[in-house]
Amino acid sequence: MTRIALGLEYAGDAFLGFQSQRHGRTVQDVLEAALARIAGEPVRVHCAGRTDAGVHASAQVAHFDTGARRPVSAWVRGVNALLPAAAVVRWAVEVDEGFHARFLAYERQYRYLLFNSPTRPALLAGRVGWFHLPLDETKMAEAVRLLLGEHDFSAFRAAGCQARTPVRLMHEARVRRDGNMLVFDFRANGFLHHMIRNLVGALVYVGKGRYRPEWIGELLEVRDRKLAAPTFAPDGLYLCGVSYPPRWPLPGDGRIIALPELPRL
Repeated sequence: MTRIALGLEYAGDAFLGFQSQRHGRTVQDVLEAALARIAGEPVRVHCAGRTDAGVHASAQVAHFDTGARRPVSAWVRGVNALLPAAAVVRWAVEVDEGFHARFLAYERQYRYLLFNSPTRPALLAGRVGWFHLPLDETKMAEAVRLLLGEHDFSAFRAAGCQARTPVRLMHEARVRRDGNMLVFDFRANGFLHHMIRNLVGALVYVGKGRYRPEWIGELLEVRDRKLAAPTFAPDGLYLCGVSYPPRWPLPGDGRIIALPELPRL
């Protein structure tokens, strides 16, 4: 058997999440169907992060095993010819059996794009979040710094989260404004279910003046999801980076980052 690692990009609003479902309208479903056509046999895919419905990826990583011998280009050009327009394989490399897209990833990076304008964006619908009231990015930037380091993120954890522990190490957390777009960047050793969308919701509460920046630190201390803000929409969330030990022939020596460009309106 040969193990192949893939780099994927997809628009999440075209799918009902990554993980395979009975209805078949997920990224995993269409990817496995395309790979099976090229391989001539059933294929099972494992990914770095199981993104939810509506969540996008500019740097998803996956792997699969196959007994088929094909040129590496077949897993890119051949598979792309069979995928819907909203999903594409960016690269493929052969790796040894020690590689695992999910379990060996030691760091993941997400970006959330929030359109801050009195009216919703029509041309960017489904690709950015939206909030209509003015937001103070200075206060939000002050608040987001409180997330750095190792914390119990129970206040930002979905009720159905299956992670064994709510403790995560946040390496990077920042927010900046670029015109009418607010850009949130988070990089950590792992994330809980809905964690980033819940963090963005809380930071928006700070930005609109409902709470002081220190409120974010207080939420970390009380560890109570009911006291935090509602979960924000998935539209503006992008998986844009995954890091692996530099043992395998992956792009960027294992640090695979593809930040989504900021759309202009």
